[in-house]
Amino acid sequence: MSSSFDKFQKRRLISSYFSVVLSIFLVLFLLGTLGLFIINSKKLADDFKEKIAMTVFFKNEANDTILKNFGAELKKAPYAKSITYVSKDAAAKQHTDIIGEDFLTFLGENPLQNSYDIHIKAAYVEKDSVAKIEQKLRTNPMISDIVYDKQLVNLVNDNIRKVSMWILIISGFLTFIAVLLINSSLRLSIYSNRFIIKTMQMVGATKSFIRKPFVMRSIKLGMLGAALAILALIGLLSYVNAHFPEFGIVEDKTLIILVFAAVFGFGVLITWLSTHFATQRFLNLRTDDLY
Repeated sequence: MSSSFDKFQKRRLISSYFSVVLSIFLVLFLLGTLGLFIINSKKLADDFKEKIAMTVFFKNEANDTILKNFGAELKKAPYAKSITYVSKDAAAKQHTDIIGEDFLTFLGENPLQNSYDIHIKAAYVEKDSVAKIEQKLRTNPMISDIVYDKQLVNLVNDNIRKVSMWILIISGFLTFIAVLLINSSLRLSIYSNRFIIKTMQMVGATKSFIRKPFVMRSIKLGMLGAALAILALIGLLSYVNAHFPEFGIVEDKTLIILVFAAVFGFGVLITWLSTHFATQRFLNLRTDDLY
C-alpha cells in the first residue's frame, strides 16, 4: 500500500516538473522567436531600403573620362552602397529585351543617356538625406537628370516606423504574458508543497533554509526549459536559413548569441524570483490559512 502511494506521489511529482518545464520551454521559445524576428526585421528593412535605386543620367557631352571620374568619386562617397554604370547602348539593349522590338531601327539613333544606378546605404534612405544627396549631385554640370522614387522612400520609412512601434508593443505584451504564465506554473508547484513548507517552519527551520531547495529546484527547471528553448530556436534558424538563405538570418552570430543568452538568463531570473516570492507567501501564512 505504501509502495503504491509512493509511486503515485513520484508520478505526480514528475508530472508537475514536466508541466513546469514545458510551460517555461514554450514561453521562452516564443520570446526567443520574437527576439530573433526583431533583430532580423531591421536587417530586412535595411535590405529593402538599399534596393531603392537612384539613377543619375548624364548629358551626351559627358565623355568616358568624366564618367569614370564620377564613378570613382561615388565609390568613395559614404552614402553609396553599390554603383552600376549603364551605358546608353546597354540601356537600349535592355529596352529592346523588354518590349521585344528594336526601337533603334525606327528612330535611327539612340536617344538614351549614359547613367549610374546608385544604391544608397539604408542609414541615408531618409527624405532629408536623399534630398541632400540629390542636391549635391545636381551641382555637377554634366548631369542632366536624377530619378528615384520619392514616394517609395517616404512610404518605406513611415511604414517601418509604424511596424517598429507595433513590434515594441507586442513584445512588451508577450513578455508580460510570459512572466504571468511561468509565475503561475511555479506558484502551483509551490502550492502543492505548502504543508511541507509549514511543517519545516514549525519544527524550527529558518525561512532561508526552507526556501533554498525550492529555489534551486526551480532554477534547474528554468535552466532545462531555457536549454530546450535554445535548441528549438537553433532548429528554427537552421530550417529558415536552409529554405530562405537570401534572408541571411545567421550572418550576425553575435546578436543571435545575445538572444540565446537573454533567453537563458530570463529563464533563470523569472524562475528564481517567482519561486522566492511564492515560497515567501506560504511562509508568512498562518497554518489555518493553508486550508
